[in-house]
Amino acid sequence: MIRSGIRCPVVRGECSTAPAAVVIALLAAAASPAAPAQSGFGDVEIETWHVRDGIYMLVGAGGNVTVQVGEDGVLIVDTQFAEVGDKLLGAIRELSDGPIRYIVNTHAHPDHVSGNGVLAPAGSTIAGGNVAGAIADAGVGATVIAHENVLIDMSGQDPEIPFEAWPTDTYIGGQKDLFFNGEAVQIMHQPAAHTDGDSIVFFRRTDVISAGDVFSTTLYPVILPDGGGSIDGVVAALNRLIELTVPEEKQEGGTMVIPGHGRLSDEADVVEYRDMVTIIRDRIAHMVESGMSLEQVKAARPTRDYDARYGADSGFWTTEQFVEAAYRNLAGNSAEKGGF
Repeated sequence: MIRSGIRCPVVRGECSTAPAAVVIALLAAAASPAAPAQSGFGDVEIETWHVRDGIYMLVGAGGNVTVQVGEDGVLIVDTQFAEVGDKLLGAIRELSDGPIRYIVNTHAHPDHVSGNGVLAPAGSTIAGGNVAGAIADAGVGATVIAHENVLIDMSGQDPEIPFEAWPTDTYIGGQKDLFFNGEAVQIMHQPAAHTDGDSIVFFRRTDVISAGDVFSTTLYPVILPDGGGSIDGVVAALNRLIELTVPEEKQEGGTMVIPGHGRLSDEADVVEYRDMVTIIRDRIAHMVESGMSLEQVKAARPTRDYDARYGADSGFWTTEQFVEAAYRNLAGNSAEKGGF
């Protein structure tokens, strides 16, 4: 069933479709690149929310999925878990029976890319010329696009993501452009943010952005320094989103932003999240510069006025883990500058 608008079932104040226990368990285990095998996928339902024109947000297990449909076929941003791939494909087929041409991955984590192995083979690549003549299966499967670092990360994960789920078309540098279904689609790299391979996807005519995990409405930013992430990079990515978004009347509506996890948003939501991350970053940076230890910073609770909204005492990404990641990231930056 296709739902219109931005309202949705609520779990802990956020959009959700599966039973609450399933959603919380799946999202908690999903965001780590080394997430263990999940149970409870049989209870997950995929729900479809119309965003604008031919753009839809699909919610189920793992990250949000963006689907663009039109005369040229189907473009998908992120694919959740392989275990719900068939359900996701069924929901997409309710929107369009056109060929799945492109899949874009915003980063390498399994809750956003594992479904590639199910959805990509169901599509087809536009191929011609010498390629079609020389390679028998050149047109088989959708083209999977991601930053080059995503391919490097996916091919090196343990347990390794299957080869059939890997990107087939990578880009380096700042941006890759497509023109599909009558609009420009810009894939923009956000370096050293959540990971080292994050992309945001901007659908220019419909004025919708798929943000991946550089923006979430459900928790503090997941900063993975070992994966090339940084709190400064997250702030920079959020500022990039704000530069691209334009609000409608009274700062509501306008450019719509589909977060990696959580509810459909607009510029005001991104601004609120950016301000929160910036304030906490600056508090921790000041504590680092004052010579406070990690334990002292934790005891000072630099996130206390935001914990009711974004904090967690349990699960895969707690408030304490966020503070520790930010501290170590900022302390490392200070040491590099000669602050220690």
